[in-house]
Amino acid sequence: MKTSLKIIGKIIDVLGNFCSLLMLLMILNVFYDVIMRYFFNDVSIGMQELEWHLFAAMFMFGIAYTLKEDGHVRVDIFYDAMSKRKQAFINIFGAIIFALPITLLIGYYSIDYTLEAYTMGEGSGDPGGLPHRWIVRSVIPLSSFFLVLAILHVVLSQIQVLTASSTKEGAQ
Repeated sequence: MKTSLKIIGKIIDVLGNFCSLLMLLMILNVFYDVIMRYFFNDVSIGMQELEWHLFAAMFMFGIAYTLKEDGHVRVDIFYDAMSKRKQAFINIFGAIIFALPITLLIGYYSIDYTLEAYTMGEGSGDPGGLPHRWIVRSVIPLSSFFLVLAILHVVLSQIQVLTASSTKEGAQ
């Protein structure tokens, strides 16, 4: 189990670093777009679309990294007062009952959504926009896959917390 946690953790950490790169590219893109618009009166629809493509990818891939790092939002006034064991049960329950089903559902339906864009050769509806809309659509099933890995990481790490706390109770 420890080896699986390490491998999954490293994969998701690489994904988090990729999100940092996407953020940097997005910032550079916005900077370029603003400079071109206000100093040279030149507007590029493709560059503006690239901004939201980069933001979408950064956000969607960042969900898995945020879950792994326990950076998501919850009502901490109750959670923080609980024992590590109770917190582990809540985390496992939330991951399996809430996060996993919706992630699998989104992943399943997004595959056809992406394939449809690919087969019809969907591109931007705006002149000068980006072609190949399937690329940004493919972020949805890919991010769902990484989120399933993150959910697995949460469940395994919380099982470790439970087994460690039960070992401590048995030793006392």
